[in-house]
Amino acid sequence: MLTLANISKHYGAKALYDGVSLQVNRGDRLGLVGPNGAGKSTLFRVILGDIPPDDGEIALQRGITLGYLPQESAPAGGETVLELATAVSEEMAAIQHVMRAHDRPEDAPHPLAETERREGIGYHEAVARFGELDGYRLEPQAKRLLAGLAFRESDFNRHARELSGGWIMRAHLARLLVMEPDLLMLDEPTNHLDLETVGWFQDYLAANFPGAILMISHDREFLNTLCAGIVDIRRGKVTRYDGNYDTYLLQREERDARHRAAYDNQQRQISQMRSSAEKFRAKARRASQAQQKLKQIERMDKLEAPEADEKTINFRFPQPARSALKVATLSQVDQAYGETPVYRGLDFAVERGERIVLVGPNGAGKSTLLKILAGTVPIQDGRRDIGPRVELGYFAQQRAEQLEGNNSVLEEAMAGVTGYSEEEARSLLGCFLFRGDDVFKKVAVLSGGEKSRLALVKLLLHPPNFMLLDEPTTHLDIPSVEALIAALRQYEGTLMFISHDVYFIRQLARRTVHISAGELTSYAGGYDYYLERTGARNARAALVAGERLSVSDARADRPAEGQLGSGANAQPARRRKTKEEKRREAEERARRSQAQKEQQSRVRELESEIERLETRQKEITAQLEDPALYEAGGNPVALSRELEEIEQRLTRATAEWEAAAEAIA
Repeated sequence: MLTLANISKHYGAKALYDGVSLQVNRGDRLGLVGPNGAGKSTLFRVILGDIPPDDGEIALQRGITLGYLPQESAPAGGETVLELATAVSEEMAAIQHVMRAHDRPEDAPHPLAETERREGIGYHEAVARFGELDGYRLEPQAKRLLAGLAFRESDFNRHARELSGGWIMRAHLARLLVMEPDLLMLDEPTNHLDLETVGWFQDYLAANFPGAILMISHDREFLNTLCAGIVDIRRGKVTRYDGNYDTYLLQREERDARHRAAYDNQQRQISQMRSSAEKFRAKARRASQAQQKLKQIERMDKLEAPEADEKTINFRFPQPARSALKVATLSQVDQAYGETPVYRGLDFAVERGERIVLVGPNGAGKSTLLKILAGTVPIQDGRRDIGPRVELGYFAQQRAEQLEGNNSVLEEAMAGVTGYSEEEARSLLGCFLFRGDDVFKKVAVLSGGEKSRLALVKLLLHPPNFMLLDEPTTHLDIPSVEALIAALRQYEGTLMFISHDVYFIRQLARRTVHISAGELTSYAGGYDYYLERTGARNARAALVAGERLSVSDARADRPAEGQLGSGANAQPARRRKTKEEKRREAEERARRSQAQKEQQSRVRELESEIERLETRQKEITAQLEDPALYEAGGNPVALSRELEEIEQRLTRATAEWEAAAEAIA
């Protein structure tokens, strides 16, 4: 369907691509990945014909239609949202321009006669052609898709230009879905979608979209769900891998391990040959042999040096002072926005060292809970108590506006921070996409996303002991998300966060709190434990699910009374207990005692299993890092698979251990 053959593209002395080839067939679902600046969006523009390649050929099968969603912005004029969503071709767009100039001249940029001349079609012909192109059938389909993308019916006839950039992008996305091109090209399509809409869009593409897809995305869950192949762009080369993103990571790791071993072996050979040449040079009669060795080295097809591991962050983050055990407590808190109540009689507690993720539908009150705990919004009733020695740090997108505009990125990152060199600060900034001369940009000229990343770096360099993060991964690419995870794994304080990134949540959460309609339900485990208890249909949908567990199940997962809940339930009046009630209570105490003994036994078993798994994990890691494995014809693929299985078992065992330990407590 689409073939790229030996494509090269240069910008000045920099080669983005050098003789790369790629084939996209009907039905392919491919993710395009690579470091920032590798040229992913540029490759899209080359395919679309917006910029020519310096060399090579692009072949597109005759009659193939392309649909493209850019990353940043798309045009909108006098058309309505519905008209924009149904403008599925250049001809249809021209027809709509003429019909709009006739029916709504106030919305048209030119009078009817001039519009007819510009578009090459008269009004009556346009109306007839609109019917021939099935335009009236397109409207119901467009309305269904717009509704799926969270437009209200009252939005359909609004002028698209009245909308924000993100909503205009949604309308263009609806247009592409109505159009159903043979090849759909998406550049960061989830950037402008809320979590619920991402879930709908992901499900729609998986179940309903008939064409091929080539996408650029930093959303691992999106790539894992939709992609059957990954195209990796780096160092001017394109490599295709079969499978989703997680499978690609394993394959690339194995490929990199083989390349690293081959490179190290070649470097040893070169070193030995140079050493021999130096020895031969010392003897006049063997000078010719020295020259032969040097020429042999020159003729060698030298392998490129392996890339540094993107997931490695060589930085020891500072750690905050230890806080009190009770970090924060909310008691009988009421909160509303105008006439809309968010919480009534909310009780909630956070203890030292917890790592809590908040999940639930949009508008349920997740961000409001963070703001209440951070003290950025005053509560209307009830108590908010922050424990002794607790230092709060709150990260949200709008907090980035508090940066000092006259500072450079580097100056702002190091402001108020001691104990770190400029080189260390630049290394950390590089992990969050501030590379090279970017660190000398003035803060005032940064985009919103860049300011957000800089605010995150500042928080990590001077961390509080209670960190509240609202969507910290929004403006990060995949390697930057890995860097943030590495930093937060080192973090020894208390963490509470909201995120739409399922991978990020799985790596960090140890307690999951579901919020819906002002009600909080706590699950004493990480995200996979929450998925298991709720029976969610998929990991993405569970982030915004409005359902709760049954009363009995939810109660089993709640901490002790007073620690978590919502609503002011009246306590019954005290009265003398009957003998039957005392007997039942005694039996209940005995049952709980036995259950606690069983839990303690299970905790000991899990601790032994975790210790055994961690020991094996270290052994395999050491073997994979040993060059002898590759030289002796070992099997790094089998070891990598065993390591992945062990890490999954460790995650499950750790979550079960934490749940059992909390139940005992």
